[in-house]
Amino acid sequence: MATINPYLIFNGNCEEAFLFYQSVFGGEIPYMGKFKEMPPGDNNPELSEEEGNRVMHVCLPIGSVFLMGSDSNSASGDVAFGNNVSISINVESRSEADRVFNELSAEGNAYMPMSDTFWGAYFGMFADKFGINWMVNFDENQKQ
Repeated sequence: MATINPYLIFNGNCEEAFLFYQSVFGGEIPYMGKFKEMPPGDNNPELSEEEGNRVMHVCLPIGSVFLMGSDSNSASGDVAFGNNVSISINVESRSEADRVFNELSAEGNAYMPMSDTFWGAYFGMFADKFGINWMVNFDENQKQ
């Protein structure tokens, strides 16, 4: 069964925000990665030191949901209210990931097609035909 989690995008203060959320909800932040930790590659832009220190991905378990987030960078551009929230869907198979991605992105804007990532997941991002941002993720080694 697929699970859905909110994914928040910030303009450089993601770490501050998640430390605040952690102070309110408690719990441990199991992962907070920075853009500078990304391996070099065609899809990874060259970043300034300031951008490299921005959060690439963070998650905070709150009950049965994961609050997830990252900062923007020069490749993604600054975010504004309205485009700073995505719905992240974690599915149980590659075929389900492809199906959900293809069906939801129909007539939309698939700006990161489903592909294997350096962090070990099969992942893609798009805006649907209504302008809602989505992320589809399959990671057979991760239990959520």
